[in-house]
Amino acid sequence: MKLHQVNNISEFFPVGFPARTHVQFFLFFVFLTIYVLTVTENLVIILTIKLNIKLHKPMYFFLCSLSFLEIWYVTVTMPVLLGYFLTQHKILHFASCMAQLYIFISLACTESVLLAVMAFDRYIAICIPLRYTVIINNTCCVLMVVGSWVLGFSIAMLKATFIVRLTFCGSNTINHFFCDISPVLNLACTDISLAELVDFILSILISLAPLSIIIFTYISIIWTIIRIPKTLRKGKAFSTCASHLTVVSIFYSTTYFIYARPKKISSFDRAKYVSVFYSIVTPLLNPMVYCLRNAEVKEALRKTLQLCF
Repeated sequence: MKLHQVNNISEFFPVGFPARTHVQFFLFFVFLTIYVLTVTENLVIILTIKLNIKLHKPMYFFLCSLSFLEIWYVTVTMPVLLGYFLTQHKILHFASCMAQLYIFISLACTESVLLAVMAFDRYIAICIPLRYTVIINNTCCVLMVVGSWVLGFSIAMLKATFIVRLTFCGSNTINHFFCDISPVLNLACTDISLAELVDFILSILISLAPLSIIIFTYISIIWTIIRIPKTLRKGKAFSTCASHLTVVSIFYSTTYFIYARPKKISSFDRAKYVSVFYSIVTPLLNPMVYCLRNAEVKEALRKTLQLCF
């Protein structure tokens, strides 16, 4: 991605979370704890799935892929944010800002597609169980995961290309804790209408299309489950979907607030705190949601911990 070098700004100054020094240190330890827990939780899920033969199924392959993505999702922003808490001079070079923006958007787009892939997997497993092993084979799993990453990074490349080509010559203070689309657009001193339009259209496509797939699959799943005669089988079917639905609800409710809007968001603190939820808190909660609501994962995790300790 070639940077458009016609602007007078070579570096940005993220505001982060301004507070007194002792509060800054407190926030540093809070966010450091969240970061360590998030990375540890997702690594534990990956190792648990890898070490337990019973979890070598498409459903857990996709979960493993999601955990891998979540590790990078928080790593794009958290180490830089932690550095901001320890210094008064918060500086992010132009190239670094654009790289952070691109990688973060890429991972968010990839997660959106991956969640739809996981919903499709549950749809085949519950609605067409006799054809599950034929449709969702190893090759299909790999292709769907790789396709999610390729599509996510391609959509983000289009978004970032239009942003990078803008001219930045005014204020270089970003009222945010990382380089996100709206805070960066607020600093452009040229017409941003085309960049806004492209960003809005691509945001709708990369979120609405996967969400439509998820809605359709779960309507079909619920209809199929209702017709299952045995209560026990109904409960098992619901339990395999409940954790995924929880993650989907959290992800889309927060990202739609920030990205699926036709105009740039003013740099109010509200948007910044919502960003904390979907970029930091959600990756922390996702492993807990999947483990607490999935009996197979809990049992495998217990065995893995016994093996290690």
